[in-house]
Amino acid sequence: MTKRFGFTLAEVLITLGIIGVVAAMTMPTLMNSTNGAQYKTAYKKALSVLSQAVVLNVALDDYDLSQTSAGTVSPSIYKLFYERMNVVNDVKGGEAGEGWVAQNEPLAKFGNSAATNNYTLFFNDGITFVFDSTNSECTEGTEANKYEDENFCYGFIDINGSKHPNKIVTCNKTDSEHKWNDKVENCTVSNPTDIYPVKFYDQTVLPYTSAGEAVLYGGN
Repeated sequence: MTKRFGFTLAEVLITLGIIGVVAAMTMPTLMNSTNGAQYKTAYKKALSVLSQAVVLNVALDDYDLSQTSAGTVSPSIYKLFYERMNVVNDVKGGEAGEGWVAQNEPLAKFGNSAATNNYTLFFNDGITFVFDSTNSECTEGTEANKYEDENFCYGFIDINGSKHPNKIVTCNKTDSEHKWNDKVENCTVSNPTDIYPVKFYDQTVLPYTSAGEAVLYGGN
């Protein structure tokens, strides 16, 4: 007689059950890691493309962000980015979820609802850029006050438009809770999200928050 070896039905079912449990435990972490890497790459690309648009505009129209005026007529922030980037749509104000407020008041530069003067530019790669159309003369300032925030202009990059999670990137929580716009030393970001506050001036577009800096410059 030939002896045959194999698995019983019970053994197969138990093995499949263990594999299912392990997969259920690891899949969320894997998905978050994958999404985070995509968000990080798209964010770096968006910052680079916005800065390149300003440089291109200087070459073609001879003005940068420090020479802009309010509104939508050249030379304005709106006109600069609209003409130098692949804009497929734009929304002024809009309903909640279509845009984010970008104001210039210190400590109240950003909000999470639509505003009358708020403009959202939709680019062909799915990224949106939101800013207050009353912003103008975005500059680093004089030597005496070059690092004071009121000289800059502010906005949001949403790297996947209206898609979720629509969450502002934050530093990892420490022993004490902190808000998304707190300046945090040694900030790290384990799970990058899709919305990034930025400041812009002259020919430069940079992160506004510690979390945005951590994502851009290699924080985990």
